[in-house]
Amino acid sequence: MSGKLSRRDRIKKGIRKKISGSSDRPRLSVYRSNKGIYAQVIDDVSGKTLVSASSLSKEFNATGNKSEQSVAVGKLVAEKAVAAGIKDVVFDRNGYLYHGRVKSLAEGAREGGLNF
Repeated sequence: MSGKLSRRDRIKKGIRKKISGSSDRPRLSVYRSNKGIYAQVIDDVSGKTLVSASSLSKEFNATGNKSEQSVAVGKLVAEKAVAAGIKDVVFDRNGYLYHGRVKSLAEGAREGGLNF
């Protein structure tokens, strides 16, 4: 990379410049790896993670391809967030294109009861 930012890092910085999570509307951040997908609901003012879920956690037990697992992770994080009293969030796609697994997670979170 020789001192230059990767494409995803540049996109991520542009997104984070515009959005921020507060206590009344926290940020739903998505991280996608080759094996799993992770989602966190973050309050940026206090710097704390309020709720998190991932496809590799012990409470997660869905099977299927990675897109189907992403929908299940979205529903799981939404279920935890609603239980914690969080209904409205700001979606942070973290530099990824809104497509495939990221889109599946977002749709699962909407089905689970989150508004964004």
